[in-house]
Amino acid sequence: MSNDIFVLVEHHGGAVSESTSELFGMARGLAESSGGAVVGCLLGSGARGLAAGLAADTVLSVEAPQLGDFVPEAYAATLAALVTDRDPRVLLIANTTVGMDVAGAVSGRTGRPLIAYCSAISFEGGTLVATSQVYGGKLNAEVETGDGAIVSVVGGSAAAATGGSPSVEDVAPPDLSGLHTTFVARVEAESSDVDITGEDILVSVGRGIGGEENIELAQDLAEALGATVSGSRPVTDAGWLPKSRQVGKSGRKVKPKLYLACGISGAPEHLEGMSDAELIIAINTDEKAPIFDVAHYGTTVDLFDLLPALTDQVKAVSA
Repeated sequence: MSNDIFVLVEHHGGAVSESTSELFGMARGLAESSGGAVVGCLLGSGARGLAAGLAADTVLSVEAPQLGDFVPEAYAATLAALVTDRDPRVLLIANTTVGMDVAGAVSGRTGRPLIAYCSAISFEGGTLVATSQVYGGKLNAEVETGDGAIVSVVGGSAAAATGGSPSVEDVAPPDLSGLHTTFVARVEAESSDVDITGEDILVSVGRGIGGEENIELAQDLAEALGATVSGSRPVTDAGWLPKSRQVGKSGRKVKPKLYLACGISGAPEHLEGMSDAELIIAINTDEKAPIFDVAHYGTTVDLFDLLPALTDQVKAVSA
């Protein structure tokens, strides 16, 4: 087994994801402890040029028509072949929708242990020790395992690393002719007159808002503040807000000056999309909700009492 730390390079539309840059930041620290190299695994068709600037020592570039668009089966087969052949000490994969599709499949194909929802990882006396979020982030579990682990990492767990000049090694793909799935089409998020990624203030609602009829409470406050209403995945899945207003891993990543979280528990997928906001204020009656771990200020006052009162106060000050 080598001491190298492998990173799956996630990319879309000709750009490497921010979560991948964070993985390289984490991989660098692990490689210094293991004495190995940081190796990027870049799968695609015509994607080789994305290797430039990656914070890796080496990039393994695998090109094939079946890898041009993301097909979990093709990615898993290719990555499993790389892991089996090169035998890295650790494989890091972002805990994104892509990563969740691939990590388990590679673990199954290679027989290597998978540590999911990881927020921290290190070597202690030669043993890999990782911290994983469980029960929606309400608990942290410390896991120890031997070499060869596959680790899916929650966004925001490490500082991003960019600006490298790695060597690039072209690697032949495995036989992908017998795939059972093919890429059909990409369905983009519906268009909207508001781009929440550019808003300075967001009033964001979660499952605690109760129902679509209560969105008006958040809308009234947003209008008073000159803000925009956004929401967590349960809200957009229910159709209470359009998908273009969804904050989180499967939605939009936002960095407003103020993020007011109303009735949002703070699942890891949501925190990944908003934890970089300059000021986070959380309203949730559950004092143990994970959202309070990232909030700068918080209250357990019932949002149905607080939002109208806040709206009145803001209007009074603005009058």
